[in-house]
Amino acid sequence: MSRARRDAALGVACVLGASVLWGTTGTASALAPSVTPLAVGAASMGFGGLLLAATAHRQLARHRRTLVRSWPAIAAGGAAVLAYALTFYSSMRLAGVAVGAAVSIGGAPVAAALLERLVDGRPLSGRWAAGAAAGISGAVLLCLSRAAGSAPGAHGAAQTLAGVALGAAAAASYALYSFTCHRLIRAGIGSRAAVGATFALAALGLLVVLAFTGGAFLASWGNVAVGAYLAVVPMFLGYLLFGWGLARVPASVATTASLAEPVVAAVLAVAVVGERLPPAGWAGMALIVAGLAVLTVPVPALAGRRRVSADAPRVEG
Repeated sequence: MSRARRDAALGVACVLGASVLWGTTGTASALAPSVTPLAVGAASMGFGGLLLAATAHRQLARHRRTLVRSWPAIAAGGAAVLAYALTFYSSMRLAGVAVGAAVSIGGAPVAAALLERLVDGRPLSGRWAAGAAAGISGAVLLCLSRAAGSAPGAHGAAQTLAGVALGAAAAASYALYSFTCHRLIRAGIGSRAAVGATFALAALGLLVVLAFTGGAFLASWGNVAVGAYLAVVPMFLGYLLFGWGLARVPASVATTASLAEPVVAAVLAVAVVGERLPPAGWAGMALIVAGLAVLTVPVPALAGRRRVSADAPRVEG
């Protein structure tokens, strides 16, 4: 296996690791039902962003000149992170976890691919299209099968429509963050510096939101523990892994690989919360795994003909 393929495989592995951590957010946030979704998103990604920036201070100092020159990409990425934090959790609260996650996560690969096509002129390969189609179909099937098993009438039509709209905004925001962060890394900025700068900017706005919405976090130590877990594990560690992955694969591949998140969320719902997953849900899981296999398993016939993200710089430690 060539060095480029090894780097690509490692990049996908990092994104899959991040997806495993992100998949725990739904179960964790359910342990603090009195906290609003705006507060959950602001606290988890706000404090997580500060941790990412604080632990990358050396890399930020080293790349400060390039970061200053790249301020448009950082500003766009920071705005995308802020929008994602506020729309993703609100989408799940309004439309239900399953439907909100299906729209937010399932739509991101398409949005990322369109951005790469329109801005960078990157062609969309047949292999990516096959993997993305299988993964997105599986995510939608999995999430909707879980929605079918929820209490009927839990979400009104207008409320569900608003949740779907917010989910679409979350998908676009997630894709924009992935795209801008990948461009920063390709410009020679280390992944930790790129992620740290983007999240530090987003944290400024998110902490303002938290000041107005986060009072419920102080109601119990349990709520504080949930907020701390979300900030440190899925956000800080998860986005650290995701940044390492973006240094090795394009944003369209990274967002497609992150479709593993709803699989993890569904498994935790069955194993921890005690939910039951219908056959359609298991079929959706199989489609997601098949889509990830299409993206990651080397095809001998393509060896020597296709370079996977060989132009991406290597990640700093």
